[in-house]
Order: sequence, then structure tokens, then C-alpha cells
Amino acid sequence: MEHSNVVGGSTAKRVINCPASVKLVQKMPPKPSSEHADRGTLLHNVIAELLEFDKKPEQCIGAQYKDQVLTQELLDEKIIPALEALDEVDPDKTMEYMVETRVSFGDFLPGVFGSTDLLGRKGKRAIVLDWKFGDGVSVDAVENPQLLFYAAAAMRTPAASWIFEGAEEIECIIVQPPAIRRWVTTPARIKEFEQELLYAVRLSSWPEPPMQEGDHCRWCAAKPICPRMNGAVERALKAKLIEMPAQQIAAQLRQADMIESYITDLRSLAFEMLQNGVDVPGYKLVAKQARRQWVDKAKIEAWADANGIEDAYEPPTIKSPAQLEKVLKKAKIEFPADMVVSVSSGDTLAPESDPRPAVLQIGKQLTAALSKIQ
Repeated sequence: MEHSNVVGGSTAKRVINCPASVKLVQKMPPKPSSEHADRGTLLHNVIAELLEFDKKPEQCIGAQYKDQVLTQELLDEKIIPALEALDEVDPDKTMEYMVETRVSFGDFLPGVFGSTDLLGRKGKRAIVLDWKFGDGVSVDAVENPQLLFYAAAAMRTPAASWIFEGAEEIECIIVQPPAIRRWVTTPARIKEFEQELLYAVRLSSWPEPPMQEGDHCRWCAAKPICPRMNGAVERALKAKLIEMPAQQIAAQLRQADMIESYITDLRSLAFEMLQNGVDVPGYKLVAKQARRQWVDKAKIEAWADANGIEDAYEPPTIKSPAQLEKVLKKAKIEFPADMVVSVSSGDTLAPESDPRPAVLQIGKQLTAALSKIQ
């Protein structure tokens, strides 16, 4: 999905609170997608397909996005509760709506755009709804900058502005299965927010824009190079815990999540740099611990059945090599060595002192190969 490199729905809170973050984020390499993000995209795609094409949920089982697949479990835990929440919003099925709509501010804020999950109109009420399929952080609808951003942008988007024409109130809704959170505001509040956003974007272009730390830092991609974040970590490291009064301990604890997030992002940045052939002094990439897997499950299942091995299955499939090994130990039998293989699940960041050998990166291999050709 394309994102604005200035400010979008998901970054509106950060930019309004810290205009300096815009330039800092633009200096960072693109962040690779994660398993959680890919699963969220899959679920958003499925919801959009169900609403646009009037499909039955069961028809979408097996839908894929990258390595993510819609299972019955995901359908029951995420999709069905999300649809039930929509029924709560529109019980009599009279709402007109649009799904997955690109909205932008046009000439008012050039280059600023986003994609809404659902825009709806029901009587004199306009509705802005966003699906949240993550489990970690509860998202509130009250004064939610992302929803305010979408409402403001949609009002200026010709294809979506009809949603808001003549509306007396605007309902902002977060559906985070199984929860639904709702907040009603006015068109006037949306226009106020639009001015707040305009001011922040203008500030972000200053030579030295305002910088402010806070809970908006949690999802900021620029944490590894942010002066404020570096300062917060430095202060935390210098703090003498034994001498610290209770009030200061409480203040430090409030910073803890932000600092932990900073460290995670710092490791991710070093990992990406090493992957791209950039040296990070004192660190290297090594293969993660290899885990044993079956070469061919059908063959090991046939072997277990032929040898009358009881308790060989973890329904509906054969047990893992480690689990089956424990079962066979009692019977003093070993499975054939050629039926199992050790496979690493990928690379990980490690200090140079780690005894594991460094993984030779593709970029370095190509450079070495090309130098030989020349």
C-alpha cells in the first residue's frame, strides 16, 4: 500500500506532536513488512472483498497475502466479530458506504493522502470506521487523529465528499475484534483538526522544526537517529536506581515502553544495514539455531504406521522429530536419519564475540564475484 512521505492517517498523531519527525523519518531506510503487518493486510483485504462483493465469509477461507493464509480460526476470531460490529453500527442495513477509498487533501496539503477502511452515511450522520486487527495495543476512538485525518481528507476528495454533505455529526469508530469503540463529533471539529494538521506540516519544513517526545514515539521509524530518544536512553542509563525517589521511578517506568521500542528499532536498523552489506562495527549476522524438520511427512508417517508406533501423532499430523524421539526412546527404536533435516529459520544480529560464523550477505557475494570478473 502506498503511503504519504509527509503525513498519513497512521502518522498524523506523531507529526502533529513532533513536526521534526517528518525529516528524520525520511532519512530512514524503508521498513520491511512484518508477519503481523501482512496478517493485518490479509484481514483488511478479506473484509473489503466481503463488503464489496457480498460474499459469505466461508468463501474466503484460503485467501492469501504473501505468506499469510485465512484460516477458519482467523475467520472466527477476527472476521466474524468485525462483521458483527458492523451490524451493530448499521442494524437495519440502511447505511450507504465505500470501502478502501483513497482520500487526499488536494491543493490544501499537496502530497498528503491516505486510505480509509470504510466511509459511511446513515441519515444525518457520516461515519468513519477503521479496522484494527492487532492484539497488543487497545486503540481508542475519542479524538483519534487517524480517524480525524481520514474525515478531513475525505471531505476534500471529490469521490468521497458526498458522505459528509449536509451531515450534522460525524461518528468515528474503531473496530478491534471483539471490541467496538465509538465517538461522535461535529464537522466543525474536523475543520479544527485540519488546521492543526496544516500548521504541523508547515512547521515540519522549517530548518529546525519543533521536536517533542511522548507516546507518539512508540511507532516512529526514526527512533534510532532521534536526538530526543538518544537523550532519554542516556538519562535512563545514568540514573542511580537505589537513590531514585518513588515519583522519579514512576516517571522512568512511563518511559520504559518507549525505550524498549527504541532498542528494538535500533536492532532492526543494524540488521537491515548488515543485510545490505553495510558494516556495523562490532556486530554481524549469524544463522539462527537450526531446528529439525521432516524431509517428507508422508514417508515418516508411513514408517511409523509400518512399525506400529503408538502415540506417533499430534492430530492431525505426525509429531515433530523431537517429540517422536521421546516416544521412540521408550521402545528403543530410532527413526531413519535421512528422514530428518536441520533448517535455520533465518538470520539474527549478534556481537562479533559470538562463536557462530558470520553469514555472508548476498550484496557482498555479488561484489566479490564482480571484482573477479573485472
